[in-house]
Amino acid sequence: MATDQGPVVQSAQLRTELVQLRKEKGLTQEQVAHELDWSTSKIIRIEGGRNAISRTDLQALLLKYNVTSESRQERLQSLARGAREPAWWAPYRGDFSDTYMSFVGYEAGAAVIRHFQGSIIPGLLQTPEYAEVIASGVVGPVRVGTVVKMRMERQRRMADRENPPRRFFVLDEATIRRHVGIMVDPEIMPRQLRKIADDAEADDRLTVRIVPFSIGSHKGVESTFTLLEFDSSLSDVLYLEGGRAASALFVGDEDRSGDYRDAFEELLEQSLTAERSIALLREVADQLMG
Repeated sequence: MATDQGPVVQSAQLRTELVQLRKEKGLTQEQVAHELDWSTSKIIRIEGGRNAISRTDLQALLLKYNVTSESRQERLQSLARGAREPAWWAPYRGDFSDTYMSFVGYEAGAAVIRHFQGSIIPGLLQTPEYAEVIASGVVGPVRVGTVVKMRMERQRRMADRENPPRRFFVLDEATIRRHVGIMVDPEIMPRQLRKIADDAEADDRLTVRIVPFSIGSHKGVESTFTLLEFDSSLSDVLYLEGGRAASALFVGDEDRSGDYRDAFEELLEQSLTAERSIALLREVADQLMG
């Protein structure tokens, strides 16, 4: 069973199911290790994702947990194979933080992406020229090309998935009115806004909404965040983007994710409709052209 969710999500799915199977049998990690003549640390590393699991070891666990269904065995073995595959983002690891790399790994397998941005266009929506201007203000000249390349590859890999995720973006009006790139090329921002509008109209899996200035202060004023949801039993993943400060990734923190999920729904309620948001994107693009 082929999947395009990437090794991070497949590994997490596999670990979740193995822990669930063990607990359904009423077994501790120590008991499983003893009965399979393994060290306890081995089962801890497998369930914690610190060790890839071999086909032979996985089969031993499935027999221990009395998983006799061939289809389920093959599905879990497929997840194990996927978890061992190299990640497309691996070449970038030296250029970005571990937190960001972990986020990209989860993002690669998400079924639903919810993102609020109050200052710049989200990376998944950026044009290369907009991304270059933004990156040049954050990193040194040597790294700008790498940042832009990574951002564009994230977009391409997501578009190439067999079942691309549903994406919901809520942007503060300030984000679309800031004339990014005006000192380089005044048309960078208008082109960026028109591309978002075109993509949102053409892709029924993409929704872009604008929180207008008329709302005043709102729950997203001091926060940029992304919520990732998965088709499997995996818990939501929350990513808090720190800009120049440290970013944070929360996996399985249901209370915190729930708070941000509620905040996102409130932001949607305060936003313009999708149709009016697209119209505003085009209006602002025309205004920026003078």
